[in-house]
Amino acid sequence: MDTFKTLVMILMTSVLVNNYVLSRFLGICPFLGVSKKLNQATGMGIAVIFVMLMATAVTWPIQYYLLDRFELGYMRTIVFILVIAALVQLVEIVLKKNIPSLHASLGIYLPLITTNCAVLGVTINNINDGYTFLESMVNSLGCGLGFLLAMVLFAGVRSRLEEAEPPKCFEGLPITLVSASIVSLAFFGFKGLVDGLFM
Repeated sequence: MDTFKTLVMILMTSVLVNNYVLSRFLGICPFLGVSKKLNQATGMGIAVIFVMLMATAVTWPIQYYLLDRFELGYMRTIVFILVIAALVQLVEIVLKKNIPSLHASLGIYLPLITTNCAVLGVTINNINDGYTFLESMVNSLGCGLGFLLAMVLFAGVRSRLEEAEPPKCFEGLPITLVSASIVSLAFFGFKGLVDGLFM
């Protein structure tokens, strides 16, 4: 029961409290670039979930069974980036073959998952936080779901912004950034949620 409670706590914390986009401010490039349309935002969110899960499944054993065993911990960042780049190429090939319309709509932002600091941050934080393999996978799933949630929410906000008439000086990127900061502030309301439910 304690293991289940821990996993649920990790999942809820990573989705709501420590949301990588809205609380930790990682992965901002695709958040601002691909959140104009709901289908693009959803597609990017699902792709990021897949890459986060696969990256964790590959990097956790590499860290503990290869890098730590041979005292190569200083190579972690380079090795993790190479793993993530290979996984993104796999996702791109699959999307291009099976869902060409989504591949075309994601455009340049799909290869940018390779340099998405949220994906790299999840893999490194799983190691730094001392999570087991199962906890790391749950944390990665939660972070991916949090990323998807942020993308979908902000796509809805941006669709409303298209109908709004902000002052001339706020049109375009300024009103987008102001809106992103307000959505981010809303997520800070979840800070005590996990403590209140599980403590």
